[in-house]
Amino acid sequence: MIEELLPDSVVTVEAHGYEPAAGATLYPEEQALIARAVEKRRREFTVARTCARRAMEKLGVPPQAVLTGDRGAPQWPAGLIGSMTHCEGYVAAALARATDLASLGIDAEPHLPLPDDVLPSVSLPAEESRLRELAADHPAVHWDRLLFSAKESVYKAWFPLTGKWLDFTEADIQVGLTSGHTTSGVFRARLLVPGPVVDGHRVDHFDGRWTVGQGLVATAVSVAYDAD
Repeated sequence: MIEELLPDSVVTVEAHGYEPAAGATLYPEEQALIARAVEKRRREFTVARTCARRAMEKLGVPPQAVLTGDRGAPQWPAGLIGSMTHCEGYVAAALARATDLASLGIDAEPHLPLPDDVLPSVSLPAEESRLRELAADHPAVHWDRLLFSAKESVYKAWFPLTGKWLDFTEADIQVGLTSGHTTSGVFRARLLVPGPVVDGHRVDHFDGRWTVGQGLVATAVSVAYDAD
């Protein structure tokens, strides 16, 4: 699912289910990060790192540990950028060379409505209005969950470029459908705070893509060096 949302320069590996593949292991420094975690978290962590290392191999990079930095962001080997996601029964990793893209972010969520009290805390009034219009025309898509996922992908692309928190209400996301499709499309996140400087230019928005299928909604953002 994730692969179709990203440019060709990005490699992806996904897994359905939390059971680690045969021979999947963690590096000692990774094991230390989850020493006190519950079993479900340990499985998620192991499968995500296994996907990430397989993606490294696709890029011709020797598999290495993926540790965590500020706010839990993954620390990728020198010369790589990437993103990981997991939700119930699904894990994915996406990597690219830092010379090909400035940043990227991916997210997957169960294709279910958000709990009633969540949408007001993660959305702007204009976004909610647009979601109502989309829901009236295309009720098969849970647009509130899609918006949440898009904001997660935006944040994952934002943080490596800025090292700063981005609140849900600091990006105004407009979602669109791909012509002739009702389960895939694009979105644009207009940044409501000063954006990162990429290749000498201030970025004021991120563009992304989304899809719905297999009981999931998936979103992805890629930030090119020539973004305009």
